[in-house]
Amino acid sequence: MLWAGFLFGILGSFHCVGMCGPIAMALPVGRGAGWSFVAGRLLYNLGRICTYSALGALAGIFGQSLQVAGFQQTLSVISGVLILLMVVVPATFSLKFRKAMGIEKGLGKINKTMAGLFRRKSFAALGLVGMLNGLLPCGFVYLALAGAISMPSVPAAMGYMFLFGLGTFPLMFILSLSGKFIQPKIRHFFNRSVPYAATFMALLFILRGLNLGIPFVSPAMAHNQHGGTQMHACCHKK
Repeated sequence: MLWAGFLFGILGSFHCVGMCGPIAMALPVGRGAGWSFVAGRLLYNLGRICTYSALGALAGIFGQSLQVAGFQQTLSVISGVLILLMVVVPATFSLKFRKAMGIEKGLGKINKTMAGLFRRKSFAALGLVGMLNGLLPCGFVYLALAGAISMPSVPAAMGYMFLFGLGTFPLMFILSLSGKFIQPKIRHFFNRSVPYAATFMALLFILRGLNLGIPFVSPAMAHNQHGGTQMHACCHKK
């Protein structure tokens, strides 16, 4: 299921163009031009991917704690349900939740720090801007993290989120270089297709946890000696 992270990233990149595009286009040029300009934009995007990978590690640690308790099968179903909820829950509810939890104050500090880094115009500053950018609220990041929680290990969860970031990379990198948005009609088409793609992924996660014995989609699970569950390949060696 690692490939699902990459697919989320590709679809999410069109959403990122609208949400984070202004940040990418406003990145300071810094000293010189040519390769230094390209390198700065590359560091910015690599910073985002690093943050997504770190968030994946945290999601993986949380998921592992549940898997050790024997909830691996249930966890995959819960991840699918969470993705479905994120598709149908209005964005205004998410904003109210962040305010109630005090998250908005932390986001204000992140934005203030990013503004200071913009004035520094250095390679290190551009990389840090990218890393902080990865912490800004984004529905697609939440969708990806919901999937990362159900990965079988912490490295797998990190890899899932790394592939998510890698999927967002091409479009965001091109945008940061060209300074132009993708045509509105194209963005509108992909934004409308997002709920369908997310629903498809959610159903895959739910099927994965239903223990149907379908190779690669819903592999059989068996209880291990510690009371947890583990995947079986659904095939036998001769």
